[in-house]
Amino acid sequence: MNERSIISVRGVSKYFGAVHAVDNVDLEIRRGEFFSLLGPSGCGKTTLLRILAGLETPSEGEIFIDEQAMSAIPAYRRPVNMVFQNYAIFPHLDVGRNIAFGLRKSGLTKAEINAKVEEMLDLIKLPGYEDRSATQLSGGERQRIALARALIKRPKVLLLDEPLGALDKKLREQMQLELRDLQKSVGITFVFVTHDQEEALTMSDRIAVMAEGQVLQVASPTGLYERPSSRFVAGFIGTMNFFEGRVRNSDNGAAIVDAGPLGELEAATESEASSAGADVLVAIRPEKLKLHFEAPGEDSNIIKGRMGPAAYLGDRSHFHIFVPGLEVPVAVAKQNMDGTGVGLASSDQPVWLSFSSESVVLLGPD
Repeated sequence: MNERSIISVRGVSKYFGAVHAVDNVDLEIRRGEFFSLLGPSGCGKTTLLRILAGLETPSEGEIFIDEQAMSAIPAYRRPVNMVFQNYAIFPHLDVGRNIAFGLRKSGLTKAEINAKVEEMLDLIKLPGYEDRSATQLSGGERQRIALARALIKRPKVLLLDEPLGALDKKLREQMQLELRDLQKSVGITFVFVTHDQEEALTMSDRIAVMAEGQVLQVASPTGLYERPSSRFVAGFIGTMNFFEGRVRNSDNGAAIVDAGPLGELEAATESEASSAGADVLVAIRPEKLKLHFEAPGEDSNIIKGRMGPAAYLGDRSHFHIFVPGLEVPVAVAKQNMDGTGVGLASSDQPVWLSFSSESVVLLGPD
């Protein structure tokens, strides 16, 4: 185990009959970090979380928490606690007794338990709520109470299974920031499961992207977004334009790519996929493309097309540009800083797109 790691997942697989829900996963999760398992439904992220919690037994491999093998440790004795998607608040108990539930056999006096409950209520910004009925709580308050109940015993690791999924958009965004602040204040390792890319990018120190039971890439939010390692990761994290190409030459961190209908493109790259003669997938984010209504003066990385459908989304506008020879239009995103939005475009008019070599990602063919 890495000396910075608190969780080590070594060769873990979980089979349900012929289904490989988790397939030979290796992970190191650092002490005190906010770590997210991200992927579509059925990718194995919740199964892996349940293995960490002791609610599922791996078919192969081993989990270590703080250098201790967990295979023989039952769930109730592991140094972890878990927050479920439905929060599992007990409706017959008031807030104070809900939070204190895990301390009922701790041997603490009533005064000591009450002091810990008050500490938790202050931590989750709900002071004075101890006597409130659980049935009187809003969705956001229920989520906070579930967190307090999970944290009151100060576990080494807190496991969270899509705990924000039942909240509306604005409350969800608010709770993302509050949850991140809470994690920083308590210093406990959080392992968070979500299918929401923006949620993972907002809160995480690092993210593991999963698909079909496997971990495809582990990186910081910036690393995943700016330098994905595969087409799946690039397409799952945000929106991406993909073009087929072949590297003509590569030298000193720069590659010239023949991208068919797009002509020759220049990419700044350190990727092994950029060797001369290699078939590559050229990937460019919509917001990296600059939209022009007159031919720009640049002599490289210019795409000419015609304006297609456009959508106004308030803070930004999305455009689709038809390029001869491409079956799929090129997606472009523009911040509405000047208030003009889609009003600056008319359908079918000529447009040009420009982009820097640093904004191009070259991927090996899947």
